[in-house]
Amino acid sequence: MANPPASLSGQDVGSFAYLTIKDRIPQILTKAIDTLHRHKSEFFEKHGKEGTEAEKKAISLLSKLRNELQTDKPIIPLVEKFVDTDIWNRYLEYHQSLLNESDEKPRWFYSPWLFVECYMYRRIHEAIIQSPPIDDFDVFKESKDQSFFESQESIIALCTYLQQLVRTIEDLDESQLKNEFFKLLQISLWGNKCDLSLSGGESHSQKTNVINSLEDLKPFILVNDMEHLWSLLSNCKKREKTSIRFCF
Repeated sequence: MANPPASLSGQDVGSFAYLTIKDRIPQILTKAIDTLHRHKSEFFEKHGKEGTEAEKKAISLLSKLRNELQTDKPIIPLVEKFVDTDIWNRYLEYHQSLLNESDEKPRWFYSPWLFVECYMYRRIHEAIIQSPPIDDFDVFKESKDQSFFESQESIIALCTYLQQLVRTIEDLDESQLKNEFFKLLQISLWGNKCDLSLSGGESHSQKTNVINSLEDLKPFILVNDMEHLWSLLSNCKKREKTSIRFCF
């Protein structure tokens, strides 16, 4: 059996992974730093001088993280003891063991992109929990709330659609069921457009009724295996009398 291809990483200039590490992640870190700075007065009102010092510490840690990333420094172990600290550090050791030269360290642009991005969020969390008494502050709450409230029109339209579907689903024939299933898969797919991580923290709220946009969006689907999935589900339904759970 052939070995799987190498993981996507930032060493491929112009790739999604490269642009993620070069542009998107620094933007996310900058927004996190700006958010902490804008809440400086709130921290002082709640915690006095201790809150102001905590804000400075968190910003310092995030600024250090941004510098490590932009200068492609080695990825360092987590230091703050937390429930998952050992798991992260063990994975980092494992990744280092895969490198050919024993003295080489995993670095931001040369490590698997998925690990690097998740590690960045974990380091943000570490910077906050290292900065009591503001260690429960969510630097992303404002952007998440904004994205949610700006998407309400689409959310209401989708919920109304689903309520109607639940009421009528027993009356649908197989062709109609298949059509509704395909619609829901596509709604799930395009929901990723609202991911604040993909947009570098910029709000990409779903402000229109996504159900009405599905046909216009179809040309942008690069690989479409919906027919194959429907066939698989249909065959399972014919063979099994009990319910089957699919995770995808």
